[in-house]
Amino acid sequence: MVTELIERVLTERELEWESTGESSYVVSLPGTHKLKTACNLIVGRHSLRIEAFVMRRPDERHEELWAWLLRRNARMYGVAFSIDAAGDVYLTGRVALNGLDEDELDRLLGSVLTYADESFDTMLEIGFETSIRREWDWRVKRGESTANLRAFQHLVERTD
Repeated sequence: MVTELIERVLTERELEWESTGESSYVVSLPGTHKLKTACNLIVGRHSLRIEAFVMRRPDERHEELWAWLLRRNARMYGVAFSIDAAGDVYLTGRVALNGLDEDELDRLLGSVLTYADESFDTMLEIGFETSIRREWDWRVKRGESTANLRAFQHLVERTD
């Protein structure tokens, strides 16, 4: 049964997860850039649906971000970037249940983690550059740490 397979894989991989329904789960995938990605696994009649929130709607440069996501989609496995009606960014995918085994589920979870984590800083830079610069300036003026903004230091250095 698919639910048994999912529960076994999540437990064996020592991932934090919980059941959210009779045949649905939320899995917490730990990352480096995006510290945690919540990934929903929803077992349907014929397929497993994968949905993971990546980032809220960008404040600026929407079209540039959408174009970047579309170009990125062309090189991805199992899931693709998508946006909802509000403009929030997700990773979504669907796989036939008859093609799902332990290795495939592991690949899909790895894809979600990799794409969310590796893309996160670039997505933030495109969609929130002005906010990042403001936050950096605010912290510097108050003597606050900028440690968790280090990935964006080049944005500040370009204007200095």
